[in-house]
Amino acid sequence: MEGNKKFQRAFEKFEKAFNKYKEVVGSPQLFNFLNEELIVEISTNRFEYTFEILWKTLKEYLKLEGIDCSTPLRCFKEAFKAGLINEKYEGIFIDMIEKRNEIVHIYDLDQAKSIYGFIKSDEVFSAIEDVYKKIYPSFVEKKIGEK
Repeated sequence: MEGNKKFQRAFEKFEKAFNKYKEVVGSPQLFNFLNEELIVEISTNRFEYTFEILWKTLKEYLKLEGIDCSTPLRCFKEAFKAGLINEKYEGIFIDMIEKRNEIVHIYDLDQAKSIYGFIKSDEVFSAIEDVYKKIYPSFVEKKIGEK
């Protein structure tokens, strides 16, 4: 039962993070009142948090299925095998790991803009959204089953 609660808490955090990420990458009107540097910084931070809680949510989900994974790469590989990551997005998740690692070492705006271009791409958004839609029914099912 504790594992179920961990998954639920992780999913709730993922859902909130995903909605904040969606808000910033899907709002071109932000450029009307924020400068580019600030938008890049906010987007990068929201992507980084969404990425972190995404892989940890997958970790808890997979643990309930009897699969143990302790790194983002391992969790994404296991999620792919379990059908939680669509084949067309497999490479995007590897790219996400690389970009997340690069975020820690951003030293100039041009580098940050390059990462921002990746973060706000439709393909990255769609890959994350696809995983969200695949694990959401399990979240609802486990939450209802607990009552």
